[in-house]
Amino acid sequence: MTQSNTTISMTKVHNFSAGPSILAPEVIEASIAGIQNFAGTTLSLLEVSHRSKEFVSVVEDAQVTIKSLLNIPEGYEILFLGGGASMQFLMLAYNLLEKKGAYTKTGVWAANAVKEAKHLGLVEVIASSEDKNYNYIPKGYTIPSDADYFHCTSNNTIYGSQMKSFPESPIPMVCDMSSDILSRQVDVSKFGLIYAGAQKNMGPAGVTVVIVRKDILGKVSRAIPSMMDYQVHIKSETMFNTPPVFPIFSMLQNLKWVQKMGGVDGMQKRAADRANLLYNEIDSNPLFKGTVEIEDRSQMNACFLLTDETLAPKFDAVWKAAGISGIVGHRSVGGYRASMYNALPLESVQALVYVMRNFNA
Repeated sequence: MTQSNTTISMTKVHNFSAGPSILAPEVIEASIAGIQNFAGTTLSLLEVSHRSKEFVSVVEDAQVTIKSLLNIPEGYEILFLGGGASMQFLMLAYNLLEKKGAYTKTGVWAANAVKEAKHLGLVEVIASSEDKNYNYIPKGYTIPSDADYFHCTSNNTIYGSQMKSFPESPIPMVCDMSSDILSRQVDVSKFGLIYAGAQKNMGPAGVTVVIVRKDILGKVSRAIPSMMDYQVHIKSETMFNTPPVFPIFSMLQNLKWVQKMGGVDGMQKRAADRANLLYNEIDSNPLFKGTVEIEDRSQMNACFLLTDETLAPKFDAVWKAAGISGIVGHRSVGGYRASMYNALPLESVQALVYVMRNFNA
């Protein structure tokens, strides 16, 4: 009896998930290899000691690579923590809020950052776009010099708005860059602290990257619980407790991929190419309309609506049949959201644009 070899073909899925997001195939393959046999130990990455020399090397390599990619100057430390950006909403306030924190409120996550900081002290919202359902980025506000720090959110995943530039701040500037870190050049020296959940552009869910300038720490009078104290984590070389081992390893594979693809400059060009293609279709096609002020449109998350919502069932059937996944908009906005993070190929945006352009109402 002869056994035939059968090739299983799979339809290409275009993954526009808002997060956890798409990763490059080679990053996934390298992560799987580490699970099977980590660093030649014949042990799985999932079962090695986080204090083994092999894994310590992973942490150090990831820190060095991030410093290189973002041109981080001296005086900053990089931590790999758990709890997501939501933990940082509280943790940064524990460490920095003495008298008052100044915040901009530009979306759900920025609002949550405000909410958590209020547990520890006075919070002043100096600018907000809540009046128009967060469809623009406030401008022209004044950062109070008597606040301990200024907090902003660089990209608003749910609403599809993005800060195109950052203000000059007389006080330490803190930024949640969870959904656009590594996608464009930023001057890290302008910030006292940057934090980012990895699951958009840096790696899989489970690790949060914190980039903190050491000289802004140690200035609050409160006692800080050890797990919430940046200085404790710095002293313990980001291993005060068992770190998220697999997410850090997988993140390192993704950082290497970013380097291979031209670094942050390469990611910035990819982001511009994807966003320009999709927004041009949204603007030129009478069946669709954007939801965000044009000057504030995110290059990571493009939100759009049908001009005739009764066409939604028909349009949904067409894009699903084309192998497109993850473009249903958040309930706060409705419509559609195409998340175009670093690993998304231009081919996927071309597939979505083709569907939009050829949709026959």
